[in-house]
Amino acid sequence: MQWLTECLFCGNYVYRLKDNRVKCSYCHKKISLQKVNKIIFLIEAFINNENALHVAQRMKYAYTSVHAYYDEFRLLCAKITEKEYGLCRDKNCEYEEYFYLEKSKKNNPESIFDAQNFLTFDYTGHIYTLLMPSLQQYKKQFLQDNIQKPYIKEFHKFKRISRIIKVSKHYNNIVKFWEYFEHEIVKYKGVKNEAFIYFLKEFEFKFNHKKYEAIELLTNEYFKGKV
Repeated sequence: MQWLTECLFCGNYVYRLKDNRVKCSYCHKKISLQKVNKIIFLIEAFINNENALHVAQRMKYAYTSVHAYYDEFRLLCAKITEKEYGLCRDKNCEYEEYFYLEKSKKNNPESIFDAQNFLTFDYTGHIYTLLMPSLQQYKKQFLQDNIQKPYIKEFHKFKRISRIIKVSKHYNNIVKFWEYFEHEIVKYKGVKNEAFIYFLKEFEFKFNHKKYEAIELLTNEYFKGKV
């Protein structure tokens, strides 16, 4: 169990209480060392891509608790990526369009409406993603109006163009991110549409930072957000 010399919430001096908690001399926040170590351990597990269920089973934590922490970490990843975008958006960039469709749906023509489409920007080595509006809202109308066939044809043309970019363009940072994304997203065996953006931002955050940097950034953001 680690000892704290400064407040995780505001950075000021802390002192130890009789019940083994620490209290900040400035913001007066109190926290147990056991909880601090649990949170930092879970952040490290999250950054190391350890499955929430496996972590819960290995450490004998409640799965719902670990899952809730992981969801919070993804929200923080999205928050950090937006801050970082603000620092690099004036730089020169390249960008490409990308779509993602779960492997199990790729043989069903109508499933193209479930595809996730996002832009990938490379700001001189820093990746930023922008999720495009979902086509799910148009699916019913397209099918009712029987105009899905020409749309499917155009969509498959776009898929071919994307594939050509991936295999023939110089092996740039955007393509590296796509490959990293494809490798990591399948581990979750299906992501709900409303949650997809947070997983996308999780991968963006992890791709942009070495593990020790990501752990430090996420730890700081977590505790500073509790002030």
